[in-house]
Amino acid sequence: MAAEDPKKPFPGFDTTKPSIARTYDYLLGGKDNFAVDRAFGDRFINELPGSRVIAYDNRGALVRAVNEIIRSTQIRQFIDLGSGLPTADNVHQVAQRYAPETKVVYVDNDPIVLAHGRALLAENANTTVIQADLRDPKSIFENEDTLRLIDFEKPVGVIFSATLHHVNDDEDPAGIVRFWHDRIAAGSHVFVSHFRSENDPRSQELEQVLQGSLGRGRWRTDDQILALFGDGFTVLDPGIVPAVEWRNPEEPDDLTDYQRLIAAVLAVKN
Repeated sequence: MAAEDPKKPFPGFDTTKPSIARTYDYLLGGKDNFAVDRAFGDRFINELPGSRVIAYDNRGALVRAVNEIIRSTQIRQFIDLGSGLPTADNVHQVAQRYAPETKVVYVDNDPIVLAHGRALLAENANTTVIQADLRDPKSIFENEDTLRLIDFEKPVGVIFSATLHHVNDDEDPAGIVRFWHDRIAAGSHVFVSHFRSENDPRSQELEQVLQGSLGRGRWRTDDQILALFGDGFTVLDPGIVPAVEWRNPEEPDDLTDYQRLIAAVLAVKN
């Protein structure tokens, strides 16, 4: 992405504050980001060396989760809540390699995601992207594109990949999960990856960076993450584990401190 003029307006884009989607894109080596996003990402890269691996471990767990769902169940529809910018191995790419009929609704509140996503998916009739906030699940559920692609009478895969830790406690993240639980069919799968706290200085340091730059973000313990599901779900093996370990056929080497700070878990609606 060419260097941008900070004084030049980008309609719909706030270039004065870092965006989660654009920062994540930068950490994964993408080019759809602004200087403010790169500066935020560089704090993790330079001030917390080694923390960049969190983005890669998270993406790897997401890919394995979609593969697992599409190959071991009859689920052929997904809602990706807080999808971020298109990168390699998006949900629809992973799923449609095995089952081309799979339908995917991507949701993000960043207008740049909407612009890039719609361009990327223009010729894919089974996939769409809508601009909405996962904290307003009713607007997502009632969106005409959601209703066009998703049949809620059948099981669906719901993806919360590195999103619920951006929802503060007073915004009721468990209530968001409960909203979807109440509207998806039995047999639906819900995947969550989340920053995990071990109540130690490493967790606290990263949380301070996130809070200081974005004004939000909540590290949670394993028990707190599992509690987001509430009743009505069965957590599947191996339970909640560091993302790099989640159903990884290649046993990882000894985990770094940072690799322990992103966890993944998959559950099925009873």
